[in-house]
Amino acid sequence: MDYKMALADVLYDQLKDHLKKSKLLNMIEIPKFANMGDLAFPCFELANIYRKSPQNIALELVQNVELSNCFQNAVAASGYINVFLNKSEVSSRIIQEVISRKEKYGDINIGNQNVITIDFSSPNIAKPFSMGHLRSTVIGNALALLSEKCGYKPIRINHLGDWGTQFGKLIVAYKKWGEEQKVRQNPIKELLKLYIQFHEEAEQDTDLNDQGRLWFKRLEEGNEEALELWKWFRDESLKEFSKIYTLLGVNFDSTHGEAFYNDKMEQIVHLLDDMQLLKESEGAKIVEINNDSPPCLIKKKDGTTLYATRDLAAAIYRQNHYGFVKSLYVVGNEQTLHFKQLFEVLMRMGYTWHEGLMHIPFGMMLKDGKKMSTRKGKVVLLEQVLIDAINIAKKNIIMKNPELEYKDTVARQVGVGAVIFHDLKNDRLNNIEFSIEDMLRFEGETGPYVQYTHARASSILKKGKYEESNEKFADITDDEAWSIIKNLMAFPVVIKRAFNEYDPSQIAKYVLELSKAFNKYYGSVRILDDHERKQARLSLVFAVQIVLKEGLRLLGIEAPKEM
Repeated sequence: MDYKMALADVLYDQLKDHLKKSKLLNMIEIPKFANMGDLAFPCFELANIYRKSPQNIALELVQNVELSNCFQNAVAASGYINVFLNKSEVSSRIIQEVISRKEKYGDINIGNQNVITIDFSSPNIAKPFSMGHLRSTVIGNALALLSEKCGYKPIRINHLGDWGTQFGKLIVAYKKWGEEQKVRQNPIKELLKLYIQFHEEAEQDTDLNDQGRLWFKRLEEGNEEALELWKWFRDESLKEFSKIYTLLGVNFDSTHGEAFYNDKMEQIVHLLDDMQLLKESEGAKIVEINNDSPPCLIKKKDGTTLYATRDLAAAIYRQNHYGFVKSLYVVGNEQTLHFKQLFEVLMRMGYTWHEGLMHIPFGMMLKDGKKMSTRKGKVVLLEQVLIDAINIAKKNIIMKNPELEYKDTVARQVGVGAVIFHDLKNDRLNNIEFSIEDMLRFEGETGPYVQYTHARASSILKKGKYEESNEKFADITDDEAWSIIKNLMAFPVVIKRAFNEYDPSQIAKYVLELSKAFNKYYGSVRILDDHERKQARLSLVFAVQIVLKEGLRLLGIEAPKEM
């Protein structure tokens, strides 16, 4: 039950001549302090309408409203109506709803199974999967899971960076300095060394950049040697990426990279030309945007295409193929101008569906306060971080719970979960400082803390021999339990808000708050000692376990029952 809506219904009877229900609903607040009630309605906006003080309006409303049995009472205070929920009634309803719906608790069908395409992860082939790629991968995966929870059908797209001038450069580097046997033995490491060497040499010999552009042009024109090397680099990269996606528990519906659109780009160029949108500038082909933005470059002077050309082809293909209502691009802040240009060009081409396109930007993953750079060799490899995190988690398990049966499985769940949570607990737009020590702490705002809380709840249920039943749990009225109930009640609201704002950090912050409330309850209430209340209290523990597991799942994190 939505108690904000229930209060809005009550107040609307008194205020319908002056306020729309949607406006009234948006005005209802959750007080900062528990002694101010569970819900609050400010009367300040009504002062001009009624020509009375907010305090007097609040007093009159309190005297006239008829509260339903889910509310205990309402009081006027400092221009607010502070409303207290009926703890016994609400506790019973919320616990029963969570337990009856289980993992479906919080499901919202606002999507009506419409398609959302989500372009995320999208690493460049022939380069290692670094910590810099983690953000797009885990944010995009969480948004896909949230969109499913909200009734949409997500199409997960890994738009691989498998085309562009960098492959011309890599071909030059391989032909000059590469050794086939070394590359075959350790492809990504060796290709990275060659890529770094190219940029170091190019600082002294600028002719190398021209050679790189020439080889990419040959690649676009279908040169047999260039295509054979490119395909080899791509296949080896995909094998490496697959290991990391398996560890992270991330999968895709499409791995069409930039190269997939190679035979679709000339059509885009002709279309822009036919629409008289294409112009020539210093030998290159451009589309002018507006006075505030630089033009969108469609073709370079040498005839090769760019990101914009391929992204135009990709957007049109995806709309034709999937019929999306929304299309999300989970790509870093630094690409904001690119997407502004892309969406503007599609609008000028007359595609009304451009309104559903959204760039979901995010901050950078920093190392010692600086951006990681592949071309300078300053990267932290994600696979190594995951392996290190799993090994540290296993050492902790051996030290704290040596009898645990499935140590390797739990170590993977905790280690990988710690890395994901460390990213997603942060506001999407903020930069993050890489720190494996911070990730794996069992105290504070970390993934292991939430997972441990879930494991603690599971252990209590096992010890208490909890049995599901349909009884009402009206005796759960103590303050610590009420804090948990209010958190459980908020879960559907948080899900909807996290999806609408494309912000998985709200789910991470939510499971942290629920964990804190539960651990406080565990520390102050002897759950298993009071025989009469034991099953009722265990029902609350079960509800917490269900919601923590589902909250972690929405972040792409597993919830072990033992740790």
